[in-house]
This record gives sequence, structure tokens and C-alpha cells, in this order.
Amino acid sequence: MPENQINSVVQTEIERNLLGGEPKYTRADIVEKSGIPLERVIALWIGMGFPVQTDTEALVYTDADLEALTLITALTAQKVIKPEMEVAIARTLGQSMSRLAEWQVGVVNSHILERIIDSDDDRNDIDAIRRNARAIAAETVPTLEALQGYTWRRHLAAAAGRSIAAPDDSTESPTMAVGFADMVGYTSLTRRLDIGELTTLLEEFESLATNIIARGRGSVIKNVGDEVMFSAQTPEDAAHIALDLQDAFNEQEDMPDLRVGLAWGPVLARYGDLYGSVVNMAARLTSSAYPGTTLVDTVMTEELRPDSEFYLKSVRSLRVKGFHKLKPHRLERNKRGRHKSEE
Repeated sequence: MPENQINSVVQTEIERNLLGGEPKYTRADIVEKSGIPLERVIALWIGMGFPVQTDTEALVYTDADLEALTLITALTAQKVIKPEMEVAIARTLGQSMSRLAEWQVGVVNSHILERIIDSDDDRNDIDAIRRNARAIAAETVPTLEALQGYTWRRHLAAAAGRSIAAPDDSTESPTMAVGFADMVGYTSLTRRLDIGELTTLLEEFESLATNIIARGRGSVIKNVGDEVMFSAQTPEDAAHIALDLQDAFNEQEDMPDLRVGLAWGPVLARYGDLYGSVVNMAARLTSSAYPGTTLVDTVMTEELRPDSEFYLKSVRSLRVKGFHKLKPHRLERNKRGRHKSEE
């Protein structure tokens, strides 16, 4: 049997394994069994990132789907979440899980396909292929699921710890440092590199940046291609992260220079992302920084002035959209006993 046909059989078995059985409910069945109005079912389903079947009589829902819809509405009924937050939370879960699923399915599919091809079973025996696919999926998927659950719990504990450590901060509008680190010349690089080289570059960038941010007691908010957005609970931690990022990338001969921008102040924390003028400020400073340099806003400059580890040099005012005459400072390590800041 050709490899593409084997892959098709494997895909079918994996889907059945993951969904916990064959789809057996129509949309009307789900509404009846869950007691959730149709409009709410559709809104939650779309929020989680799943397409709505146009054929209302099609059997597309499983017992697991029914349970998931019941669980999320139970959170609302228990007043854990507000009704108006329900779809937004479903959307956040869907987007986060979708990204995980994209790489996990590649790992699982490749592993199962290789095992089946390398086995002694007849490649034309569909029943044997199905049995192998089910058995290997049963071994692999629970491991990934357990690891995923552990990672979530660990992050939940860390987030709870940060909240307890800063009881005066609002959960939704904490005060923190926000930073962006951007690879210089990325657009031109994408035109010169092939897919394999680009993959390697992005993997090295994300790996190095994530490692430094985590070691510096910061948090990665998101990676967007050539840029990483991060936060830190103190201005000093953010400053150290920025300088460590610059040092690390300067040591890598095959990596582009970085531009980094930092700002300090209250932000809107919403479903794992950050918003507000502090975020916009950090982004504007990043795009305005020269390659290999770090710019910080006025508020962070004042927070860092007392610290003798940092040298803050005033640079020309910037005119950027949304802000009137930004007066940033360039952040450097304080060497040779220089004055801590220079206007």
C-alpha cells in the first residue's frame, strides 16, 4: 500500500482515538442533550475554533464535545466566569490549543507512520495498520496530554504566586515592565533563506530568547516571527533581560542584531496577552532603536536611575504616532564607574 494511503488510514484512527469514538450527534441532538440554546452552542463552538457544519442533520459531535460544552457553561453557572466572558474564554482556549495541536499532530503522525512502515506487518493489511495506529496512539497521546496538563498546572501555580506576591496590583491591570526584542533585517533575510534555514533561524531565536527571559525571572507573552514580547515584575529584571539578550545575540555570529524597547507602568492583562499604552510605548521604542541597542521610556528611566548597575544615556526625542515627543534613554551596563545617567 502506498505511503499516502497508509497515512490516510492512520489519520482516521488517530481522529477516532482522540475524539473518543465516532461522531454520533447532530446539532439538534447536542442542543437537546446539553440543554444549551442553539445560538450559545454555535457561539461556543466557533469560539473554540471549530467550523460549523452547514448540514444540520450531519453527525459531527461526539460525547466528548457534549461534555466540553457542558463544562464551560458550568463555569458560568457556578459564577467562576461572567456570562459575557464565556465566548472569549472559549476563544482563548481554542487559539492556545490550536497552536499546540499543530506541532503535536506532526510529531504523533510521523512517529506512528514510521513505526508502521518499519514493522513486519503486511503493508497491504488495512486491519493490521489500524490496530498498530490505535496501539501507538494509545501509547503516545496520553503522554503528551499528561505533559500538557503538568505544564499548565505549573504555569497556573506561577501566575498565582505572582498575584499573591503583588497583592496591591489589580489582576486585570497590574503594573509591570513590558519589552519587545526584534531581529533586525528579518524581512530581507526571509528573501535569502530557504525554508530549512528560516526554520533554524526562528528556532534559535525563540530558544535563546525564551531561555534568557525565563532565567531573568521574566515571562514570554508571545512570539511573533522575528519578535518576542515579554514582561517582568520589576524594572531591574526587565533591564537585565534586555541587556542579556543583547549580549547573547552579539555572541552569535549567525544571528542578526536585536533592537529592544522597554516601558514600565500599568497594563491591561487579558487572556494571556497584554494591552495598553505601556505596551504600545515599548513597541514604538523597539522600532525606533538602533541595531544592537535598547531604549527605555521615561518612567522606567526614573525607576532605574538609583541602580548603579545601569547606565542611561539620553537620546534625541522621537516623534512617533500616538505619542508626543518621546524622550527615551539608551540602556547600557554601567562600566568603568560612569555616572549612572547622562542627560
